[in-house]
Amino acid sequence: MSVMNKLEWRGVSKQFGAQKVLDGLDLAVAPGRSLALLGRSGQGKSVTIKLALGLMQADAGEVLLDGVDVTHLPARERRASFASIGMLFQGGALFDSLPVWENVAFRLINADGVGRREARERAVEALALVKLAPDVADRYPSELSGGMQKRAGLARAIVGSPSLLFFDEPTTGLDPITAGAINELIRDRVTSLGCTAVSITHDMVSARVIADEVAMLDGGRIVWRGSAGDLDHADHPLVRAFIRGEPLEE
Repeated sequence: MSVMNKLEWRGVSKQFGAQKVLDGLDLAVAPGRSLALLGRSGQGKSVTIKLALGLMQADAGEVLLDGVDVTHLPARERRASFASIGMLFQGGALFDSLPVWENVAFRLINADGVGRREARERAVEALALVKLAPDVADRYPSELSGGMQKRAGLARAIVGSPSLLFFDEPTTGLDPITAGAINELIRDRVTSLGCTAVSITHDMVSARVIADEVAMLDGGRIVWRGSAGDLDHADHPLVRAFIRGEPLEE
């Protein structure tokens, strides 16, 4: 008996003017699996995620969440479908005017109707899970280092115990030691939650740590897919170029 995919892009196309970004994309992620999406700049990785989040509309094809096509759902039903999704944005994307705990609890308060006292308690618990002390809750983002901001962003992503997590370049701009700590936290949280995860990253070290599987996006389609352990043995020239940090031979 086959297991229903948690998330699937089926024949998805997206074009901006004359530029075709996605060209019949087929990609699926099974429940509880962590997938890293690799690709050169401008190949549609962020567009792929935005389509899954409902932030963009596909020109053709379907995006299925738990087997349900969410592409054309009414706004209220789409919001309900996305209630179990968490997102770690590139750079953290924290609100400067709010203390850290309100950043973490933003969705709980503004979308889920959780009272402020309970929301703060849950925010502090989430901060502890990403190894941030309780006193961080009352600081403002500007008072935190880049690594701490990223941890706070991760706490916001997991505070609602999501079944699906998205990570957008989770280690960009971080030093190797801090990046390594973030990678381990992501792997730990995904494993602990038992959730499905999709990550965009240019960092091959990050991809090896946080992902079970890796998919390479190029020309609007997946050109290679395999386990993270298969990366070193991939025979695709683009994958080899990524691993070695070399220019792609034309």
